[in-house]
Amino acid sequence: MITRIREVRRAKKMTLQDVADRCDPPTTPQTIGRLETGTRTVSVGWLNRIARALGVEAADLVKLPDREDIPVAAILEHDGAHAPRREGVVIPPQTEAGLVAMTVAAGVGDYRGGDEIWLSRLAPDRFGQALNKDVLIPRPAGRYLFGRLIGRDDGKLHVLPLGSGHRQLVVTDPPWAAVAVKLIRSF
Repeated sequence: MITRIREVRRAKKMTLQDVADRCDPPTTPQTIGRLETGTRTVSVGWLNRIARALGVEAADLVKLPDREDIPVAAILEHDGAHAPRREGVVIPPQTEAGLVAMTVAAGVGDYRGGDEIWLSRLAPDRFGQALNKDVLIPRPAGRYLFGRLIGRDDGKLHVLPLGSGHRQLVVTDPPWAAVAVKLIRSF
């Protein structure tokens, strides 16, 4: 099996030590290096463990004949675009369970018309994971509130709508909230 562990790890800007520490249970950077280079056989168990450590799906770590890699041609830095020091690839967005999407018709805050925002649904007991992030919250009569979650207490979510001049809004006991996880923008 041909793996892409090294490419994905580098695309995520993680070291061998970072991945080894995030494995459950933790392992050594040498082991991750051996799995990357093929000196040690990658089992399905290892593939799943490393995928969780990298925050990707196990399928993202395997070279598939029907999926084209997207090579990194340049890296944009403060002084302009430069050729990468070594070959790299980016990971195309993958769908996962619990995602919802929102399309942007008119620009507001950091978002532009035509953007797609992918959000991951959270149950009420996980709302704390979305603090200081952009969230979508359902409201009565088919309405929604989208803004920055700035506080949470006793079943109340404090949300600052995007754009200037808006006041904080409070939503009581929403059934779910969704936190923005990916921005898809076409030019």
